[in-house]
Amino acid sequence: MNTFTIRPMQPDEISLAINWAAAEGWNPGLADDACFASVDPKGFFIGELDGAPAAIVSCVNYDARFAFLGFYIVRPDLRGRGYGLRIWNAAIAHAGPRVIGLDGVVAQQDNYRKSGFKLAYANVRYGGTVAAPDAPRAGVVALNEVPLAAVEADDATVFPASRSGFLRAWIGAPGHTGCALVRDGTLAGWGVIRPCRKGFKIGPLVADDRATAETVLSALLAKVGGGEIFLDVPGINRDAVALAQDLGLAPVFETARMYTGAIPSLRLERVFGVTSFELG
Repeated sequence: MNTFTIRPMQPDEISLAINWAAAEGWNPGLADDACFASVDPKGFFIGELDGAPAAIVSCVNYDARFAFLGFYIVRPDLRGRGYGLRIWNAAIAHAGPRVIGLDGVVAQQDNYRKSGFKLAYANVRYGGTVAAPDAPRAGVVALNEVPLAAVEADDATVFPASRSGFLRAWIGAPGHTGCALVRDGTLAGWGVIRPCRKGFKIGPLVADDRATAETVLSALLAKVGGGEIFLDVPGINRDAVALAQDLGLAPVFETARMYTGAIPSLRLERVFGVTSFELG
């Protein structure tokens, strides 16, 4: 029959996107599906060929101005038949007039440009095995002890839209651990570490400077006892790259952060760890 239909996923189907991402080697977090659904439950799409899953994509609308696209995957045996473009167009339509961001495979930049995306910078995933710190860092508190409003205000310096619902879900998700450093009554740095299919990912990691980022990172590593970790950093933040390298981490792969239009000025020098390649 070869009947291809596109529809929004049901909340319990978002786990399919997570499993397909895992099969592609993207190493999603164990609680990602519930956290991602908290942003825009109608922003996850599935394309079905004769009733069977054939393609997926997400385009979550954070607010009236900004959306983020991810999980763009076509079933391997069905690639090259146009199904990807059709579900891609559905995702773009869901965003409407919003600026759309994505972290795309570097090799696909030209295809993304055809849809109006422009390269902003590269994000690089670093990975490796690290030892647990010898001693806890002074002054670090649990992130859930910091008022959410303070976290939201700080997050607004590094992300193009308000994402209070997502932050609440991300900080409180099972297995997720957050740490923060408050200096003179002001949030100077904070981060979250979460268990993934393989090892742990740290993100976001936001800090005023490298020393603060190191302090928070050390506290996060102490919480999980070290082990295999992954840290996604903006390639243009030299301090973040140096921090990853000095930990002994090595590049795993790279993405192209692209946008369809102008975005607010972000303080990327404060981003030492990207939250997620799927949701920004």
